[in-house]
Amino acid sequence: MKRDNAAGLRQQLIDLDRRSYKAYKDIQGSYKFPDFTLIIEHVQGDPFASPSKLRVKIPQNIADFPKKTYSSASREVALRDYLTREFRKKAHKISSRRGTGNSGTIEMVRVGQTVLPRTAVNVDDDYVEARFLVGLPAQGRRILGKQAAELLCDDIAELVDETLKYDALDAEILQKHVETVEDADWLRSQLEEQNLVAFIPNGAILPRRSGVDDRPLAEGAIPFQSPESLKVEFTCPNRGPIEGMGIPTGITLVVGGGYHGKSTLLNAIETGIYNHIPSDGRELVVTHPDALKVRAEDGRSVSGVDISPFINDLPQGRSTTQFSTTNASGSTSQAANIVEAVEAGAKVLLVDEDTAATNFMIRDRRMQELIAKNKEPITPFIDKVRLLYQDLGVSVLLVMGGSGDYFDIADRAIAMENFLPYDVTDRAKAIAAEYATGRESEGGEMFGKISSRIIQPNSLDPSSGKRDVKVKVRDVDAISFGKEDIDLSSVEQIAESSQLRAIAAALVYLKQEYVNGKLSLVEILDRVMADVQEQGLDVLTRFPEGDLAEFRRLELAAAINRLRTLQVRI
Repeated sequence: MKRDNAAGLRQQLIDLDRRSYKAYKDIQGSYKFPDFTLIIEHVQGDPFASPSKLRVKIPQNIADFPKKTYSSASREVALRDYLTREFRKKAHKISSRRGTGNSGTIEMVRVGQTVLPRTAVNVDDDYVEARFLVGLPAQGRRILGKQAAELLCDDIAELVDETLKYDALDAEILQKHVETVEDADWLRSQLEEQNLVAFIPNGAILPRRSGVDDRPLAEGAIPFQSPESLKVEFTCPNRGPIEGMGIPTGITLVVGGGYHGKSTLLNAIETGIYNHIPSDGRELVVTHPDALKVRAEDGRSVSGVDISPFINDLPQGRSTTQFSTTNASGSTSQAANIVEAVEAGAKVLLVDEDTAATNFMIRDRRMQELIAKNKEPITPFIDKVRLLYQDLGVSVLLVMGGSGDYFDIADRAIAMENFLPYDVTDRAKAIAAEYATGRESEGGEMFGKISSRIIQPNSLDPSSGKRDVKVKVRDVDAISFGKEDIDLSSVEQIAESSQLRAIAAALVYLKQEYVNGKLSLVEILDRVMADVQEQGLDVLTRFPEGDLAEFRRLELAAAINRLRTLQVRI
């Protein structure tokens, strides 16, 4: 009997029944089913190890997805996302424990509210491909051949039939998914032309259920409504006219009392760099794609960053033009985070006073009088934020509830009251004029230099002391890179662990391909992102992986900058 088809695979698995688990290695390969090809890429070593890696490829003339469902880049990503969700949902239903450890499981990459380009499902004119994990059945370390045959030959065929063929899906829901994502991408593309950094549509539901549940608040959420003075209108390709609040470029303050929605608005804006599923409530909230949340980050390492725009004349004559430390303070870490962000290409900075260093944000008139400028190394953000926009074109959106000194330098002020926005710019300016602070600006005439840094090749080592590469990720906040842990818990715009796995793979890739002691960090970021754009995320790994998602250069730069072994030269 031929072993390269469905019947051959079934018989082979039955023949393996009760044999040692390692005998599963014999099934690695490709098998033709009537409607698809099953590729077993990697077989796990035992039932407790990471599950086996499989792929299916369905010819497009069988999957039969209309061209209109993937005719643009936006639609293709949306279709892939939809199929990932359908496959994962169905796999969860039909998976059943068949023995020891991971036996019997079928898993696809975990997804949340965001729509991202992922490697789990790929679609083109020729094929639909799905990548997933399977726990091959065993009792102890003995193969359960009959259960394996049911799993690989029956369950996977059912998954293909019910989730990867157009006729099996709800065409109306799929079309809405595709059109929503396309509209969001189109809206985001209009921001720069309209001199906006973000757009929040009327009717959007911004509050989430909790800090650990990103779904929309189920009851009592107040639909968003723009103030008339900030209202803008667009005509989307699919849904047509839409109105909402446009936040212009420049310096924007978000003010208001506690628990009235300031941070909720900021959170919606910071996640607006991504598209969301139609039921999210924020599916048409869009933000400039190069907007980055920055904060203080006590204890982080910093390597060779020029923080002199903000900090000079440290005690003991320590340099701030090539500042390095393994234990940054609140102010030095926030200064480094801002300079690194601009170096990497951020065009909008998002700041919440709750996570900022107070002495970095403001130095009021009384403190200026008590501590002379020549005895204070920190130039506060309030005195640099206008220059940041004027000299470098970087806009800032700042949530501020504790200091009215920022009224003097803000272009506009938005007050949140009971989760609704009000334009209070005129009132804020009137207050600033009536109650002058008397403080003197300490920022000088220019923002300062953003220096280009070159990575020293021997400071990036993904090996664990041997030749083998050792890279692991933990949720969305940490990467183990060789012998070092990269703490990304303060890098707040990584949405899924699949993005972090792709960033980890990119760190290994850029070390192998581009870190040569000649290219700058920015040049390396340019080349890696160009490779991903041209060749897809598969360029980052030796074999096809199903658990990677697209990331931004800003988060890749953040991971590099937080590697404690990093060494650079100017």
